[in-house]
Amino acid sequence: IEQPTFPKITEMCVKMIRRVNDEEGIKKLVNETFQKLWFTPTLHHDKEAMTRKILNITDVVAACRDTGYDWFEQLLQNLLKSEEDASYKPVKKAAGSDFQITKTKTNMGNYSDNKGVNSGRLVACITTLFLFSKIRPQLMVKHAMTMQPYLTTKCSTQNDFMVICNVAKILELVVPLMEHPSETFLATIEEDLMKLIIKYGMTVVQYCVSCLGAVVNKVTQNYKFVWACFNRYYGALSKLKNQHQEDPNSTILTANKPALLRSLFTVGALCRHFDFDQEDFKGNSKVNIKDKVLELLMYFTKHSDEEVQTKAIIGLGFAFIQHPSLMFEQEVKTLYNSILSDKNCSVNLKIQVLKNLQTYLQEEDTRMQQADRDWKKVAKQEDLKEMGDISSGMSSSIMQLYLKQVLEAFFHNQSSVRHFALNVIALTLNQGLIHPVQCVPYLIAMGTDPEPSMRNKADQQLVEIDKKYAGFIHMKAVAGMKMSYQVQQAINTCPKDPVRGFRHDESSSALCSHLYSMIRGNRQHRRAFLISLLNLFDDTAKTEVNMLLYIADNLACFPYQTQEEPLFIMHHIDITLSVSGSNLLQSFKE
Repeated sequence: IEQPTFPKITEMCVKMIRRVNDEEGIKKLVNETFQKLWFTPTLHHDKEAMTRKILNITDVVAACRDTGYDWFEQLLQNLLKSEEDASYKPVKKAAGSDFQITKTKTNMGNYSDNKGVNSGRLVACITTLFLFSKIRPQLMVKHAMTMQPYLTTKCSTQNDFMVICNVAKILELVVPLMEHPSETFLATIEEDLMKLIIKYGMTVVQYCVSCLGAVVNKVTQNYKFVWACFNRYYGALSKLKNQHQEDPNSTILTANKPALLRSLFTVGALCRHFDFDQEDFKGNSKVNIKDKVLELLMYFTKHSDEEVQTKAIIGLGFAFIQHPSLMFEQEVKTLYNSILSDKNCSVNLKIQVLKNLQTYLQEEDTRMQQADRDWKKVAKQEDLKEMGDISSGMSSSIMQLYLKQVLEAFFHNQSSVRHFALNVIALTLNQGLIHPVQCVPYLIAMGTDPEPSMRNKADQQLVEIDKKYAGFIHMKAVAGMKMSYQVQQAINTCPKDPVRGFRHDESSSALCSHLYSMIRGNRQHRRAFLISLLNLFDDTAKTEVNMLLYIADNLACFPYQTQEEPLFIMHHIDITLSVSGSNLLQSFKE
């Protein structure tokens, strides 16, 4: 176990996994390679081969840590889902064999005894188990009790926190699938999670509350336990609010700031996973808990301290996932829209509002997918589809409220604001919540962003829209070009220099080259687009001279493929010059 796998093998595996979404032929090869390499059942007595496999898998997971686990998840999905209906299931057999998983856990045990030296391997092992649990949680049901003690890990390094978070995520997926788990085991998990929620920071609190939500809501129904925790933090917030109202400059509030921040975050996190307006929590009380929580959190969004404002907005975002209808409240609309549209507002607050919308849409997407899976299982008995339609109707209404302000966030000089705005728009379009035509000019504009990842994402959205709605791109192309100029102006770090329409690299490619390449295929659309751009140079168009420079740069550097394309432009420039050129010379003479 101490012997490391060869770094070269790990590197090759990572490179192969990244091809998992390529065309069918390559995808098939990747799947077959990893099925043979990792998921062919090993004879029980061959411990060395088993250890090599485990080390190789965990090394690959560790190597994917910085770039994300999407490719690895997709590989597992391909291998485990492909044999769902097959009678012989070699991958499931290999992945689920008691020996393999127990062996992995033995490794974890060995490594955890000598913390610091091998904690990286421990994190990789537990992350691997989480990724398996995410795709096929049934594999881990027998081993949930072995995972529970890791919740008591003493946290001193980043790796320790990662262990706790991943164990919480595993238990969240696995515990609800256990048949008749012991009460002692469940009570221990609840207590361990509560200790972690009270003691550690945001990330741990988030995952532990999420795990507690799955355990309490789906298994133990121990609502009193959660209600007591909620009241602890809600009570603290109410008290701090009253103190602040009496004396906003009180030194007590400064001393209690850490408690205030923790309470704002934890109340929100609890409201995300538990509906405290249920009778199980509040009994016969007529108090509307969600409205009280909204009132408290809204109060602290007006605090003078930006950190307090941010935590209050995070708390609101959590609460809106459980109760999306709160986003229709006038004070919430005013708060969100003012933060997004105010140019002088803090970047952190803007990003947090966009993150809230992003998380809400991601959660809705997950719910819809789950509803779809459930619907397929019981299609003949219940109309679950209708439930899904109601849910997507609310998402659509919510996004209509905030769409304009989110799109306007593209014109921000901070790339992080543009990044989250683009994420929100991509999720909204992928879920079909709005008509795409209104987003086309903004996506064309974002296709000129200096960051390649954002350019690619915006371009991909345009390609998807073009597939479904032919002609939309052409219809909004000129508006998109003008808007891209505005984006470039916002990004421009040196306002004295005019914005140029090409990239300052070896190729000197036009900023809007992707737009042109999408329109170029249709001769009628291409010519109409080019003439519309040339018409902007007419005196009657009264176009700003710096924008004309930007458009001229693009026209000069578009990726033309036939001689006819630039000759068509030259011909029309020639006609324009022969008329307006001579007029201009005459004006100067006079």
